[in-house]
Amino acid sequence: MSYRSSEKTRRKKDSKRTAMMQAAVQVFAEKGYHAATVRDIVGAADVAIGTFYFYFPDKETLFVYLYEETADFLLQTIQQAVAGKQTLPQQVKAGVQAYINLAVYEPAVVNLLLVGGIGAVPSLAEKRLEFRRQLTRLWQRLLDAAVADDAIPAQDTRHSAEFIAGGCDEIILGLLEVPNPEPFVQNAADDLTTLVLRAVGMPD
Repeated sequence: MSYRSSEKTRRKKDSKRTAMMQAAVQVFAEKGYHAATVRDIVGAADVAIGTFYFYFPDKETLFVYLYEETADFLLQTIQQAVAGKQTLPQQVKAGVQAYINLAVYEPAVVNLLLVGGIGAVPSLAEKRLEFRRQLTRLWQRLLDAAVADDAIPAQDTRHSAEFIAGGCDEIILGLLEVPNPEPFVQNAADDLTTLVLRAVGMPD
């Protein structure tokens, strides 16, 4: 008879894998990709080093997987924030606020996307490009709809979307350098929203 793991065993395995991934996000954010070691990760996750290698062949594989998961999470967070919003100002405000909130209250997650592994993980280069493409397309769809409704002037919406994505990143990187960024969250979101709407020609 072939062996089949019980539901309890599967849950235990999943919990160890989740613990390692959560620990790795923090370790990579604190130490950087090069300085972080597998022993750092398993120590933070309180699992045996053999458990790590049961799930991941090496540190790079784990890092790339974490990047993909984090990118998907950010994209879903912004998509959910803008869903159901009827006007471009509402959509921009909701999307910008969601991104900034995530950066301030889950800084390790956003640090992984914007800073982690740059130049250190060659296999990550294409995945970074794809993440930026998806983020740009998310904003571009909103702008295309606004142009079609005559809410904003006709324009190269791809370039405008790239401006929004880049502007968010710059504001967020600045916030992450502040020891206590929470008091600045609302002003940063409001200022960035205003800047974006002016840049795309939204009437006051």
